[in-house]
Amino acid sequence: LQVLGTVMTIARGNPASHEVLVDSWPHFSIVLTRLRPEEHRDPRDYYTNQLAVFYRDKGALQALLGGTEAVTQARAFQILGMQDGLDEAVQEVASARGLKVE
Repeated sequence: LQVLGTVMTIARGNPASHEVLVDSWPHFSIVLTRLRPEEHRDPRDYYTNQLAVFYRDKGALQALLGGTEAVTQARAFQILGMQDGLDEAVQEVASARGLKVE
């Protein structure tokens, strides 16, 4: 729902300066929405650095978190999503990198 809401907001003029990223189109495995990078003011503020994610494949989520520039560990961030396995995927990637997740 959060991803759909962001897509609808962007279609109506994007007053919140968000962007939507997909791994491929039209047959995507993952959709990520976030504030445009140029709008990030404080790299420690995980409230403004929120990511909403919808994925069809847990492997796509792990690949996104583990090896892309779409999600950078140089910033504090929080991921919004309600799918089964989201927490486990985040924990696995964080553990592999030696990072702490709250």
